[in-house]
Amino acid sequence: MNLTIRSSKSAEEQLEVPGDKSISHRSLILSSIAEGESSIRGLLEADDCLKTLNIMRALGVSINKHAPGEYTVYGKGLDSLEEPENVLDCGNSGTGMRLIAGLLSGQDFYSILTGDQSLRSRPMNRIIEPLSMMGVKIWSRAGGYAPLSIQGGELNSIHFAQKIASAQVKSCLLLAGLYAEGNTVIEEPAPSRDHTERMLASAGVEIEKSDGTIALKDDNPQIEPFDIKIPGDISSASFLLAAGLLVPDSSILVKNVGINSTRSGFLEVLDDMGAELVIKNKRKMGGEPAADLKVETSDLRSVTVEGEIIPRMIDEIPILAVLATQAEGRTVINDAEELRVKETDRLSAITENLNKMGADVEEKEDGLIIEGPVDLKGEIALESFHDHRIAMASAVAGLIADGPVEILESEIINTSFPEFPKIIKNKFLQEAE
Repeated sequence: MNLTIRSSKSAEEQLEVPGDKSISHRSLILSSIAEGESSIRGLLEADDCLKTLNIMRALGVSINKHAPGEYTVYGKGLDSLEEPENVLDCGNSGTGMRLIAGLLSGQDFYSILTGDQSLRSRPMNRIIEPLSMMGVKIWSRAGGYAPLSIQGGELNSIHFAQKIASAQVKSCLLLAGLYAEGNTVIEEPAPSRDHTERMLASAGVEIEKSDGTIALKDDNPQIEPFDIKIPGDISSASFLLAAGLLVPDSSILVKNVGINSTRSGFLEVLDDMGAELVIKNKRKMGGEPAADLKVETSDLRSVTVEGEIIPRMIDEIPILAVLATQAEGRTVINDAEELRVKETDRLSAITENLNKMGADVEEKEDGLIIEGPVDLKGEIALESFHDHRIAMASAVAGLIADGPVEILESEIINTSFPEFPKIIKNKFLQEAE
């Protein structure tokens, strides 16, 4: 399936984005090992999270759907999971694979995790090495690639210092730590998204955080069941906010968006760029800070983005690159080498697509240098690189191009934001195929 962007129109809309992908994964996993019935509302029903849901069912967990995004999960405790009869398919989800690997490490049975071609090309050594230190027997293809074969069992706790801040690695080890003797301690060089710590704490697990260190204090704790309303995904919202900033004479309000400080770096950068951005109606949803975000078409200025803010907006850098092509001056992005091991090499992919459109983007080892503003060209087809965020960022760039832009194999967007093509077509396009 291809998505064709022909020409944009001004938009004045109130929009909502689907539930946060990171929180959706974690709510399914933790409720599955809770002691009793948990209620989840606002679950992201995109491919990635549905893969996690199916895996938990394959591990013997009963999960009932009542309405779109509304589920009851019947957890039976930490030791309630059952050996799966078949290989467990994570699809395109690195979050699913890494978190579930941590969970399976504490199970007294054998299991195999695999995924699509893209996921099988993403290195897993960053979880294989610390899990092995905890006593897990884990095998992979040469180089640390999935499929992963895991023989779980008794685990010992570790004190592990991450070289690169990664919420997925941190969460993997915290889940394994639930089954370990002693306290599991993780050091991170910069704050990464903290949804796992928040959710564990709300479920009665003792978590201690200080000076970049997260300690799981409970030894074989009991997970209390919970009710959660998942806020909208700020990463999904970023594409609609960018469209509102770039398309002339537009005003966009995106409601009920999670603004957790470990995820809100993009909003801080927008403010630095001079964006007309208002954060309204701040409140809590499911224990997470949330708000309504309003933007209007803005004249943007260049910025330098680096250091501790990068882990707090790592998924938004492709769409930031699109915004930077329209900002006055030179935008520099440093310390973002993590993007090279996502669904694709995102630094290379967004550079290739934007330069095909006539942008001036220079790829560095750990980031990008982008000169702006430039007029973006249409009459072109762009690769999605089997990456949902590259596909959506390229589509937003197409909204301000001087001719049609076709995003190839755009169905990959379904992994995180299935409604995105419909919203773009109905709200921003004069005409579309």
